Amino acid sequence: MTSLRLGERELALDHAGPLLMGIVNASPESFSDGGLRPDADAQVAHGLRLREEGAAIVDVGGESGVTSRPPIEAAEELRRVVPVVERLSDAGATVSIDTWKAPVARAALDAGAAMVNDPSGGHDPELILVCAEHDAGLVLTHTRAAPKVKAFPAYDDVVADVLAFLTERLAMAVKRGVSSDRIVVDPGVDLAKTPAQSVEILRRLEEMQTLDRPILLAPSRKDFVGALTGRAPAARLAGTLAAVDRGASAGAAIVRVHDVAATADFLSVRAALRGETVLEPGLELAERLRRERAAA
Repeated sequence: MTSLRLGERELALDHAGPLLMGIVNASPESFSDGGLRPDADAQVAHGLRLREEGAAIVDVGGESGVTSRPPIEAAEELRRVVPVVERLSDAGATVSIDTWKAPVARAALDAGAAMVNDPSGGHDPELILVCAEHDAGLVLTHTRAAPKVKAFPAYDDVVADVLAFLTERLAMAVKRGVSSDRIVVDPGVDLAKTPAQSVEILRRLEEMQTLDRPILLAPSRKDFVGALTGRAPAARLAGTLAAVDRGASAGAAIVRVHDVAATADFLSVRAALRGETVLEPGLELAERLRRERAAA
């Protein structure tokens, strides 16, 4: 796999490291930064900043996956996301829409999105047909819970279940008209899984390579990081970067993160230390970066 087709765009997949997907939450109920950017202007500005920091894809979501609230109506989700998607796309960003609802996916793709990031694993079969009609990219995510429902199914082997589920959903998506070179798979860290099960998936992430599709890993600020570190969501960057390192080592093609600049820096230094980038012979630190004055 050397590229991923998203609408009329094609993203090169760099075997030296994953692409970054930056998160734009247009949902005030988001677990991590809900309400921090309360209107479209702030959300668009944030999306453009993420692109400048290194995000190859900007993922816009209008409904949080938190299970403490019921699903919102599609009309409200559309009101939140369509203006943001349209403005980011018009500015040249490659946009994905994070939704499990076919009407929202259709409107976002019509507004310029190039990919649908479906966290439900195909709960709404119509959504897959919408992707096929638009030649859009599609993220198929593993979960055994219905959207907005908190559940922890019993797995004999959580990784085997991920592989079986995604194999079946891949076949269904191709049968419904989505070209395989437009499909990405996501093991669904923390989705209907305990922290220990999420850790097990990360430990065995290489096994997902048997699906022969690009892997998207979404570990940013997740519960398993909080469980391991005892940190609240906004303080989970260090733990998130440890999970990003694991994903990169296992061949993840895309990592979905809140903190794009920090993740880009981490991956840049990681690649240099692993000998995966060519260093300039005259590499040196710019004078302006040598020191900082203490804040007054």
